[in-house]
Amino acid sequence: MSKPSTLYLFLYNSLQAYGWGISLVKILSNLVETKSITGAYASAGELICLLQTLAILETIHGAIGIVPSGVLMPLLQWGGRTHVLVAVAHGIKEVQEFSAVFIMLVSFCSIEVIRYSNYALNCFNMSPYFLTYLRYTAFIALFPIGVISEMWLMYEALPFIKKKNIYAKLFAGLPFSYSDFVTVLLCVYPFLWLLLFVHMFKQRRSKLGKRHRKKRN
Repeated sequence: MSKPSTLYLFLYNSLQAYGWGISLVKILSNLVETKSITGAYASAGELICLLQTLAILETIHGAIGIVPSGVLMPLLQWGGRTHVLVAVAHGIKEVQEFSAVFIMLVSFCSIEVIRYSNYALNCFNMSPYFLTYLRYTAFIALFPIGVISEMWLMYEALPFIKKKNIYAKLFAGLPFSYSDFVTVLLCVYPFLWLLLFVHMFKQRRSKLGKRHRKKRN
């Protein structure tokens, strides 16, 4: 990898780690201050939506070959998360104080602080083993929690989507409504999640296996 690419990736991942970390601090601070989980979106939701939207760059990174992740898996994960955050949590004000939003945002922030910190330090082969281990282990608990909360939020949002005919103009030329889209998405979500989950386990075996082999050698 060329030096400009390394510096760019370090900067990108460091800023993402910082942004997600600040978001997590804001959410937890709000929880301590108010003793309520209803203010999670108000405290950090807009920043999280911005960070997640900017993560489309990761599919571009894979497409142009400056990271080995490829395009499909990053695009699937980006699309699912961005839809739930931007179209549902941001776009439907009535759901922003729901418990599912708090759980979803905390799980996303926790995963991303670990992931981006590991990526940033790995740009210079400086990531400590415990952080690499967390990167490829914490998802076992956090990823299912995040996906379940995403599905829960979409399910809770459906009555509001149907009542207000949300995004009707965007779907005007299509043979189905946004509520139909979300209903179908809820049906296929577990299968898409399983695809990503299996992929992440393969990554875990690859990355942690390399570290163990290096230690033995």
